Amino acid sequence: MNNKYKKGWIFFLLCPPLIFLAVSYIVMLLWNCLLPEILGAKSITFWQAMGILVLSKILFGGFHGKFGQGMRELKEKKMRERMRELSPEEREKFKEVWRNRCENGFFNRNK
Repeated sequence: MNNKYKKGWIFFLLCPPLIFLAVSYIVMLLWNCLLPEILGAKSITFWQAMGILVLSKILFGGFHGKFGQGMRELKEKKMRERMRELSPEEREKFKEVWRNRCENGFFNRNK
């Protein structure tokens, strides 16, 4: 392997942890600058900020990444295959059922 490519891999491996550390530091700074004055919360340490960041990712964001995209694509591919297997009459019936569901859905109930 060329020396030029070794430097690229090191950068590729070090970037995500460094970004995570920087974001954790920013969370700590924002918390300590804003929340004690606004809500009367206690100041937090860097490690607590990192824990809050991880906890918020678990609770609100999940850890989808490429895996989540791959699962979505797999489901879409499976649905396309099912639609191809339907006859034109069955396909039209399916579309009509979903049209009715969308028209009578949550947003149109109050009309």
